Amino acid sequence: MTTGTARGLRALDGARLTLDRADMLDGADPGPVELVVPSFLVEHDEGLVLLDTGLAPEAADDPVGTYGEIGEKVRMTPAQRLDRQLAAAGVDPGDITHVVLSHVHFDHTGGLRHVPHARFVLGVGDRGAVDGSDPDVAALARPEDLDPVRDADWTFVDGDLDLFGDGSVVVLAMPGHTPGNTSLLVRLPAVTLLLAGDTAHLHEAIRAPAPMAADTDRSLALTSLQRLIGLAATHDAAIWVTHDPEDWARFGAPGEISGSRP
Repeated sequence: MTTGTARGLRALDGARLTLDRADMLDGADPGPVELVVPSFLVEHDEGLVLLDTGLAPEAADDPVGTYGEIGEKVRMTPAQRLDRQLAAAGVDPGDITHVVLSHVHFDHTGGLRHVPHARFVLGVGDRGAVDGSDPDVAALARPEDLDPVRDADWTFVDGDLDLFGDGSVVVLAMPGHTPGNTSLLVRLPAVTLLLAGDTAHLHEAIRAPAPMAADTDRSLALTSLQRLIGLAATHDAAIWVTHDPEDWARFGAPGEISGSRP
């Protein structure tokens, strides 16, 4: 396989969502954990890729009005809105060519409305949330986030997708958390990263592979975790569990990733 590199990776700070650690993976001790809800920009010679879009902008002012009861667990400032994060990074939303949506849960879809012109990439198992073809899958998503982009340019990926054909940005099929859940491999000049998305919520799930309560298929979720671990070894890659606050600190986020292995 041809191997190229992306030019850079920038982590965009997002909201915080406090949930019970025991719900994040089987066997974890109960107690609150404040998860990070980030997005990522990947700069490549052939395009600018946005991975996930965080929470809806209105949640910064009224999280309960936006999300109901779970909004009580949200901590978000106006500066953490996706459009403000892009502006702070000096990025015009119109410059984003691809949006890789790891899956269709609300904490990943809130900013889709800011980039309706982009090419959207989503695992085929989650397609029903976009086109209404599967009511069970549609129930996993927040319609208000998807409505502005339902008629956009969607690519529904069955398996893995090498986004630019050079091995530098690869969408990886990781079904289980949702039917179309994915992770993203990003090869930088000095480090290869596996951005886990919701294949894992805490790094503990990597150290002792275990599914979580909200997985739609727990057996598939465990298989995907094991695949993620195997790919890390194959590619000498570091796994970034993107919701994990300890990983967020370990990789030096937010901001431009230096290109060295943490």
